[in-house]
Formats: sequence, structure tokens, C-alpha cells
Amino acid sequence: MNYVAPWWLPGGHIQTIWPALFSRDQAVGVVEVTPAYRRQRLTTPDGDFIDLDWQDQPAATTLLVLFHGLEGSSQSHYARAFAIHARANGWAYVVPHFRGCSGELNLAPRAYHSGDYQEIGWILQRLREFHAGTVYVVGVSMGGNALLRWAEEAGHTAGDCASALASVSAPVDLAASGEAIGLGFNLQVYTRRFLRSIKPKALAKLRQHPGLFDRQRLLAATNLYDFDNVFTAPLHGYHNTADYWHRASAKPHLHAIRVPTLVVNALNDPFVPASSLPKAQEVGSFVQLWQPLQGGHVGFAQGRPPANLQAIPEAVGKWFVKHGAKHG
Repeated sequence: MNYVAPWWLPGGHIQTIWPALFSRDQAVGVVEVTPAYRRQRLTTPDGDFIDLDWQDQPAATTLLVLFHGLEGSSQSHYARAFAIHARANGWAYVVPHFRGCSGELNLAPRAYHSGDYQEIGWILQRLREFHAGTVYVVGVSMGGNALLRWAEEAGHTAGDCASALASVSAPVDLAASGEAIGLGFNLQVYTRRFLRSIKPKALAKLRQHPGLFDRQRLLAATNLYDFDNVFTAPLHGYHNTADYWHRASAKPHLHAIRVPTLVVNALNDPFVPASSLPKAQEVGSFVQLWQPLQGGHVGFAQGRPPANLQAIPEAVGKWFVKHGAKHG
């Protein structure tokens, strides 16, 4: 596998920002398309709901599942790119939305988080009820870390739900990524963007469940560490941000994975420091690391402007077919 960024997209920040804002929904040599989704709502064991967006493929024997990143959805640039790849290969495709990310506020006094492996497991078990064939699962950024945590906890039983897994730009060391995104340009651009989205959702959750957390402390949060201290950690069973970032990080347990897994991280990712990434000796035989020099955070654009985003779906898809076939 190899990836080299176009010459006109220099540096990790540009390779991150351009694909999210300007790249087109197209495969190489194929006209631009927009995925047409069918929505399905599942009722969770705690009486809440999760929305799935399906791109159906009649008689498909393979299902591709994508877990999105922080504040992502089936409309995220990477989700659309994988939808195009799935359709081109005759695979069914589904994007489960983490709670509150499908356009409607969820009901329970909780949201979602980087270590939400129990939610991942429940969703995959339900998907297995719908599809008896091969299942490939990819998790992007935060969704990638949560997917890896599920595989670590599931061990040998992960193969009951998935033939192969891949994470893309997952912050597998949450403390290192949390520190990096809270500094300098990252703080001013990425953190502010995330807070503009997650703070209003948290306040809506407080109106739903008065007294759930301290409103003034949340309004005062200027970085993800403070936000997680007020909202994410206590609502999801963690003592504080430090406890959450420690227990939810996938990196310390990658050796426990027992299903073929590809872990993709660009070495110039602005908020997943290269120094925090796992080394080959830290993972087990089921895990393959791919750490290209370029790509940014969930970027990996290719071609002339405005560029397309098929590099990662094609690479991951080929890897799935090669390594997941004997486990399907």
C-alpha cells in the first residue's frame, strides 16, 4: 500500500481541511454522484434510538459498515467516499449514527464517546441479524478508536460479527491527541469547530434532563479537555477526562484483537501525533499498521483539483478482500 499527497496539497493541515471542504464525491474516471440513503431506526436496550443510513445493493453478499467520527454522519466526506466504493463493488453499505448525530437529539441522558465499544457491539450484533454474509467494518477517527476498543474487548468473538476491520485516523492515544488538538492552530481551528457543534447539543441535552451537569462550567469550556470533564466523562461512567482518555484509548490493548484489522494513520496528522502511534511490536499478529508519511486527518485526497477521496476506500477495500476472505 502506498499513498502520496498531490503536490498542490502540501502539509497536514491543508491535507485535512481541503478534502473536508472541497473534494468531490467521485471515483476516478466516474461522474460525480451522491449516495441515496434509506434510513432505519433501531430502538436501543435503554429505550433510546439509533438511526442507520443504508445504501442498498440487491442480492449483495458483502456488507460494509462505517462508524463515523466526532460529529460526523452519513454525509461526511469520508462516508460518501466509502459509499461510492461500496456501490462500485456491489456491496451493501450502512452508516450507523452515534446518538445525536443523525439530525435528531437522542432521548437518554447520554451521548457518545471514543470508548463506546458496548454501543458498537450492540449495533454490529443487530446488523448481523440483517446480513448473514461477509461484513467489513471501518471506523473513522473517534469511531475508529471505539471500533478498536470493541474488537479488543470482544476478542475471539469479534469474528462472529465481522470478517475484517479497519480504522482510519483513529486517535488511539486519546491523551496525546487531546493535548495536541488543544494547542495553537489546532485549538483555534479544529477545537473551535467541534465545540460549536457539541456545546449546543449538550445544552439541549441539559434542557431534556435538567440538572444533568453544570451549565456554566460547560459554557466556560474552551477545549475538549474541559468539555469532557463536564459532559462526556461523567455522563458515560468515567471519573474525569483523565480517566476517560486513559480507559477509552485503544493503543494499550491492540494486542488483544483477534480479527484481521488494519490501522491507518498518516504521520502528518495534525492532531494524532506520530509519536503517539503504535509500533509493530506493540500489536498482535491480527493487526497491520499502515502509517503513510502524508494524508492529514481523514484526508488522503488524490488527483487534480478539486481532488477525489477514493485512495483510502480503495486501499482499505482491497485489504478487506485479501485479509477478510478466509474469516468471512
